[in-house]
Amino acid sequence: MEKLSRENVIYNFENGMRESYRVKENEIFTVETCDCFHQQITSEEQVLLEIDMDIVNPATGPIYVEGAKKGDILKVEILDIKVADKGVSAAIPGSGGLPEESRDAIVKVIEIKNSKANYLGKEIPIVPMIGVIGVAPSEESGVWGSHTPYRHGGNMDTKTITKGTTLYFDVAQEGAMLSLGDLHAVMGDGELCFTGLEIPGEVELKVSVIKSSRELGWPVLESKDKISIIASGETLEDAMKEAASAGVKFISEALNVTWAEAYVMASLALDLKISQVVNPMKTIRAEIPKYILSMEKLLEDK
Repeated sequence: MEKLSRENVIYNFENGMRESYRVKENEIFTVETCDCFHQQITSEEQVLLEIDMDIVNPATGPIYVEGAKKGDILKVEILDIKVADKGVSAAIPGSGGLPEESRDAIVKVIEIKNSKANYLGKEIPIVPMIGVIGVAPSEESGVWGSHTPYRHGGNMDTKTITKGTTLYFDVAQEGAMLSLGDLHAVMGDGELCFTGLEIPGEVELKVSVIKSSRELGWPVLESKDKISIIASGETLEDAMKEAASAGVKFISEALNVTWAEAYVMASLALDLKISQVVNPMKTIRAEIPKYILSMEKLLEDK
């Protein structure tokens, strides 16, 4: 199995990116990732504001997927996520979801033993996840820093992007140019203090290309029993409206019912969940049970 090293990283998702790696469709490969601080923090005595912010939030890539063309959909299966035995969490004054109350800088190096993070005398079961994952955006979308989420993916910080799930992205550039990083050993919805348990690791992936006239509009995550639309906006309300609107539209098309009928169904069965509140764009996911909406129905040509 090919292993793609974390030596080649990007800090911007943009159209026209040049590949650092190349994989074949249906190939299984492993991607090494940095933590969000690029391994700069090694002790709790370090001054957080003195680290090099120019190398924060690296994403390994870009990875050219053979066969992916503009207008296709890239399917990314997350087969496994392995993380190091310790990670870093930190709070920065004036940051996070409570900036007015966050006055003190704090750095915590947190060890992981027996799949549990040990913090404040408590053992927190880890659920490794991918914070940053995305493809080249369209030319019209412009350039997006790796710290920001949008229609191409990016820093979605969605805790359900875990082992055993599958992501779908609209392809806007030949090869798709997949990049990923910013693993968390564990993170609560919202990522309230600005960090999860930031950690380097390795992600095992399988990618394939779907030829469809369907445009998803936003990244879509498939788990065992749910389909999630992951949308971002300048405010949580903006993100909510984007995720919910896409969800109602997909339900309407899949069930061949009116928008109003789908709106009622969404109110009965669609869950709106906060992914993160701390990035330049906020992220909400709309979760729809698979007994209502399947990926097969969603990907049908329109």
